[in-house]
Amino acid sequence: MDNVAIAAALFAGLAADDAATVRRLCAADFTLIQNGSAPMGLEQLLRFNAAVHRVVPGFGYSEAFCSPTTSGFVEEHVAGGTMADGTVLRLTLCVVADVTGGRVTQVREYFDSAAAAPLVTALSKG
Repeated sequence: MDNVAIAAALFAGLAADDAATVRRLCAADFTLIQNGSAPMGLEQLLRFNAAVHRVVPGFGYSEAFCSPTTSGFVEEHVAGGTMADGTVLRLTLCVVADVTGGRVTQVREYFDSAAAAPLVTALSKG
């Protein structure tokens, strides 16, 4: 599977809240860094993703544009859906990922934190 296909499968797995697929595509020492924050490991990502799905039913990705790089891929996409309270969440993200041996080892994700505020608020409530 090439790096663009790995990206597509990873985000499809996250959109489906399919932990088995995400685990298969990510290295055991996987890390996610969002906007320069502290690294998140794979199990923490899976818990975070499940929490996002609880507050944003139908969460998914759209408008993806992915380019392979020599070390992985760069993808721009829109993440979101309609939150439980009716708020429409629409986050434009840039994802820079490293892939080694066909598995994602690190993701660095960048987005407008102001646009993410409704999600952060909903997640903090439970």
